Amino acid sequence: MAMTRNQRLGIFLALALLMAITRGAIRFYHFEIFPDASWAVFFLAGFWLRGAGRWAFPLLMAEAVLVDYLVIAGQGLNFWSHYCVSPAYWFLIAAYGALWLGGSWLARRGQRLTLSTLGLAVAALLASEAVCFIVSNGSFYWLSGSVPAPRSMGAWFANMGDWYLPFLGVTAMYVGLGALLHVLATQLTRALAHAPAR
Repeated sequence: MAMTRNQRLGIFLALALLMAITRGAIRFYHFEIFPDASWAVFFLAGFWLRGAGRWAFPLLMAEAVLVDYLVIAGQGLNFWSHYCVSPAYWFLIAAYGALWLGGSWLARRGQRLTLSTLGLAVAALLASEAVCFIVSNGSFYWLSGSVPAPRSMGAWFANMGDWYLPFLGVTAMYVGLGALLHVLATQLTRALAHAPAR
């Protein structure tokens, strides 16, 4: 499905709004109301905005940092001394980059939903989400001063086991909603293109 510049901008703004709302909510409500859609946003942006990575990816990264800053500062805390902000925080660039690349890889294989592309979509999501999780969780575990010593591979694997499925589930939920919207938009576009002119 070829998109105009305005459609790409609309998609970017919708994804940015979704991340702003849910990334802020997760800090206040701890998954109770709106789980953080950031991982899905980067995957879907890679899919829908493939080729726009030079501007869209840095803007989404800047937004993620800005939302984190506003939420932390809004709680009266110092951003740089917050539990979640450490040298590992900057590894989110690589982690989110993996999600973007997963979505972009999928877009290169076609945007029509068929049984084979559904399998590719699941594989792309699982692979890119796993890389994202290993990079973000691993960097936090090994580089953050928030994790008490002594650290070990066994404790890291146990920590990953505690968090992996919840992060995968939330990401898959949002990506599934995005896929549904994609199918509906594709069918609507086709129907409008074949509608008789009045």
